[in-house]
Amino acid sequence: MARTQLYADPADRFVHDIVLHSCKRNAGKTALIDSSSGRRLTFAEYGDLVESLARGLISAGLAPGEVVAIFLPNSWEFAITYHAATLAGGIPTLLNPSYREREIRYQLESSGAVFLITDAPLLENVNLAGLPALRRVFTTRTHTGNAGSEDFAHLLRPASATFPAPAQNSQQTIAALPYSSGTTGLPKGVMLSHYNLVANVYQILGPNAAILTPHDVMLCFLPLYHIYGLTVALTLSLSLGSTLVLMPRFDLQKLFALLVQEGVTMMPMVPPAINALCQAAAAGIFPRNHKVRWIKSGAAPLAPELARRLSDLTGIIVTQGYGMTEASPVTHVGYIAPPELHRPASIGHPLALTECRILDRNGNQVAPGEAGELAMRGPQFMLGYWKDPQATAAVLRDGWYFSGDIVRADADGFYYVLDRSKEMIKYKGFPVAPAEVESLLLEHAAVRDCGVVAKPDLAAGEIPCAFVVLREGFTPSDALDQELRAFVADRLAHHKQPREIHFVDAVPRTPSGKILRRELRKTFS
Repeated sequence: MARTQLYADPADRFVHDIVLHSCKRNAGKTALIDSSSGRRLTFAEYGDLVESLARGLISAGLAPGEVVAIFLPNSWEFAITYHAATLAGGIPTLLNPSYREREIRYQLESSGAVFLITDAPLLENVNLAGLPALRRVFTTRTHTGNAGSEDFAHLLRPASATFPAPAQNSQQTIAALPYSSGTTGLPKGVMLSHYNLVANVYQILGPNAAILTPHDVMLCFLPLYHIYGLTVALTLSLSLGSTLVLMPRFDLQKLFALLVQEGVTMMPMVPPAINALCQAAAAGIFPRNHKVRWIKSGAAPLAPELARRLSDLTGIIVTQGYGMTEASPVTHVGYIAPPELHRPASIGHPLALTECRILDRNGNQVAPGEAGELAMRGPQFMLGYWKDPQATAAVLRDGWYFSGDIVRADADGFYYVLDRSKEMIKYKGFPVAPAEVESLLLEHAAVRDCGVVAKPDLAAGEIPCAFVVLREGFTPSDALDQELRAFVADRLAHHKQPREIHFVDAVPRTPSGKILRRELRKTFS
């Protein structure tokens, strides 16, 4: 089934415009249900809140092209802030709410954020002093945090500010600045334009792609700070006119209750969560009166047997997709129907207007059926990395994005991901850059050298494991193991923390000094 058409023409359309147009078209319908607060918003209410908040941001001094940092869990406040920031001419950058001070300060400083929208508990023991660009901090639900923070509700007061006209077209105007580690190294700001994001929504909704309608009720526990949740759930659902149910985090019992209460028909998920659903269904606690038709799996490889098992137990069809932050994020998605095209082991066919090449190490296209690195181009690919032309040039070459992933395509054009040539670890679908963890461990007085690699794990997919060489005067011990874990836990988010620490005499390296991670991974086999 060919994918050659988009749902609509993305040219000259801005993300907030397609959302606000839908709000007018579907005024009385429920747009968003925030399970963390119980608040339900109609499309008309959502549109009004976005416009009110945009005026509030402008009145508070936000200038076009300035960065607004959103540091919140999934909530109605996150949702409206994202769309209001772009309507006000700003650039939203999105922070993981589990971040520690080190990570928060890094992204705020790197992005040059002038406003921070957060909540007081997230700022406990966080020092924001010395960030030259940051002018104002607003907290949403609790207001006992850092001195100097202001009430988010003040931004929703009536204001008469005029929305700025775009200074550039939709292809040049940045609509989101999520941070990704790309192939290696510290997180980099990914510059996604309005055109990138709108095009990706229209690719997903195009003929023979995702089977979604305005009558769907989508449940999303995927974090909105991650591009998967932001595009595939929030913007797509609002633009289509369907209903979105937000959960702040994955909670099996609450999820089951919401499936029944809200008549959920579709969920974007990650493999570890699908595994949890399988276990619950096998134990007989998955609700039998659910209305879920299908699940889209992404962010990490999906074991085909897992998809088949969930379908057998619940009747829910699972299809796999593929993408990355740099692609807004979706490039490929599998089929639900007809049955002969449903292949859970495959990431499916490319979306409309997405060109793919499979290349060998010399940059030549491989023969059909052979493995190679996947290179792609299409309207959904990023402008580049924020203030990092060198990193941009490493992955964007002559208009093609080099994914670092090893794939093959069968005779029917179905793609299969075989391996990652890049070093990223995927913990429950969340990327962990080994270099970030290694650079932190090297700050500890006991560590002379270290290497961090992925270890396969049934529940999480992969877990970070550290191999540590100690300095003279330090000896391996359980106490030092715990000290190193605590050192990382104080400074990095939970998903980045090593689950195992192995003390070794040396970290294997190439003559040029690169860590031979495959040698470290052999320890696990």
